[in-house]
Amino acid sequence: MPAHPALAQIARYCDLLGPLRAVCPLSAGVSRAAFCPVPARSAPTPPPSADATAANRQQLRQLFPEAFRAGRLDVDVLRQLLGEAPADEEQEHYGLSWHGKRAARQQALQPPAAALHPAPADSLSWDSTRNLVVEGDNLDVLKLLRQQYEGQVKLIYIDPPYNTGKDFVYRDNYQRSRRRHRQLTGQPDTGPAVPADAAETAGRLHTDWLNLMYPRLHAARHLLRDDGVLFLSIDDNELENALQLLNELYGEENRLAIICHKARASVSNDKIISASHNFILLYAKDRARIHAQRAAFGLPPDLAGFTHYDVRGAYKLAPVDGPGGAAKGNPHYTFLGVTGYFRFAPERMQAMYEQGLIIKAGNGLQQKHYRHDAERVRKTDTTWWDDKYYTATATARLKALMGADVFDAPKPVELVERMLQLWARDPTDLVLDFFAGSGTTGHAVMSQNAQDGGTRRFILVQLPEPLDPANKDQCDAAAYCEQLGRPRTIAELTKERLRRAAAQLRAAHPDTPADLGFRVYRLAEGPAAAPKPRQRPAPVKKTTAPPATATLPELLEHLGLPLSTAVEQREVAGYALFALNGGAQLACLAPRLAPAELETLVGHLAAWHEELAPGPGTQLLVRAAACRSAEARRRLATCLEQAGFGAQQLRWL
Repeated sequence: MPAHPALAQIARYCDLLGPLRAVCPLSAGVSRAAFCPVPARSAPTPPPSADATAANRQQLRQLFPEAFRAGRLDVDVLRQLLGEAPADEEQEHYGLSWHGKRAARQQALQPPAAALHPAPADSLSWDSTRNLVVEGDNLDVLKLLRQQYEGQVKLIYIDPPYNTGKDFVYRDNYQRSRRRHRQLTGQPDTGPAVPADAAETAGRLHTDWLNLMYPRLHAARHLLRDDGVLFLSIDDNELENALQLLNELYGEENRLAIICHKARASVSNDKIISASHNFILLYAKDRARIHAQRAAFGLPPDLAGFTHYDVRGAYKLAPVDGPGGAAKGNPHYTFLGVTGYFRFAPERMQAMYEQGLIIKAGNGLQQKHYRHDAERVRKTDTTWWDDKYYTATATARLKALMGADVFDAPKPVELVERMLQLWARDPTDLVLDFFAGSGTTGHAVMSQNAQDGGTRRFILVQLPEPLDPANKDQCDAAAYCEQLGRPRTIAELTKERLRRAAAQLRAAHPDTPADLGFRVYRLAEGPAAAPKPRQRPAPVKKTTAPPATATLPELLEHLGLPLSTAVEQREVAGYALFALNGGAQLACLAPRLAPAELETLVGHLAAWHEELAPGPGTQLLVRAAACRSAEARRRLATCLEQAGFGAQQLRWL
């Protein structure tokens, strides 16, 4: 069997582009059979049309965008993405290259070496919330999230390290000493006494940053919906590299905008030119999907000024003159005694007048613009965001919320709310931030939901980075955690900010139905299976069972359910029973069921089912190995039928 589910498509692609193998063979002696076990037809096939070739090329590009450089397929990269060793020598080509890129790409493909474990005691409204906060290295977490959330995230916002030379704390730790960087890049070692020049220091730090970001952005792309978007905040230290990295991983054609965010109002007089803005890079997973829905992409409309009324409702007057005159193609004529360039042709103007939509006001003509029409149209945004989204303001507000100054340069809540208003308004929209930091994204999602009644959900990922009491930049935050009686980590501050934000929003919106909680999971070292696409068929029909000591995340993953699924657990006669989605599924994961206890166990299940009242169609999930004989299985089925469950409701795991 092939090692990758996309290999059959690649085999078909290779059939269509047969000459490619002659020029750049994927490997010596490798044929179509190496990609797909289905034999090629012996009869010759006609050459593909240009449209068919382009379609197959587009499919391959959607699967592996990073394998294309300047619009051309890089076979060496494709081979590495499929687990084969790339060629020793690379041809010169346009693109972003740095030492460690191959290792970073390989790291992106490795399975996670950890698992998620629930932490209800650290959570807020565990039983009812659909929001998640995950503590752990975001690379492993992203790989694990792919198992249940692939293709489900509508919007990603990240504010990653800005590369100041001291903000890399992740486990893969690509930070290098000056001497090691010289060795790896073939530079002479001048010894530790000679100070590094600016170019060398910049090169080493750029390399560190790229090796940090590449595998994480690679993993994040799999989580985006086809109509999903990524917002990434960055300053000018890594702007060029961030653009090239995203162009490679997401496709340059999918870049929607480079937004300038005015982050400060003050001026640094010690600078040649004082920097007042950061950048927000906006990329789509598939620009064509966004373009097809462009009328829905934008900010809420301005509904001020609708002070006039008629039988159709509230309206305001808007001009009908055509700005730009003849240069913009506006027709010139006389209507109701007014001569000029107008927005509409004479026939359209006459029809609107007969409908009562055109009136003469003073010396000009006006049209009625109704509020109900304005409500259906989104306001087109621009690339200049200067609405006082200042870092200093965000810092002051967060200090007031937390009661202490524990975060450095947080992003304003309103800044993320603007992103949500642009493209995350539907009830099913899921928002991800895997550099959660101060928790601004989670705060913004809860705030926006409280304001507009939305039901957006968020997933935040934050490394439990230790806070050093001896570090002058971290001592206040470390002391704050000690006052809370919690471990001295950034993740603890993230969760505390969300708790306080939820309380503040509840006080400001006492009647809101918004989800103001979050469910906490922690990453723990341990074996884990390679990430796989989310299963589309009904998960209860799987034939493989979860581990004998399955944790809650493993059970949910096995059933193809998200980590935010409502779960209740009870202990009955030493057996752990789970009720999922309000009782829609009842599960017993015991590795062995004693025949003498089956009737008691089923009786408890039936009572719990009656208490939950989930409606008809409840599925009962039991390990196949728990009843080791045919007689035991028949006994269980009989007990279930006597308790009112149909035979079709029982599913063996």
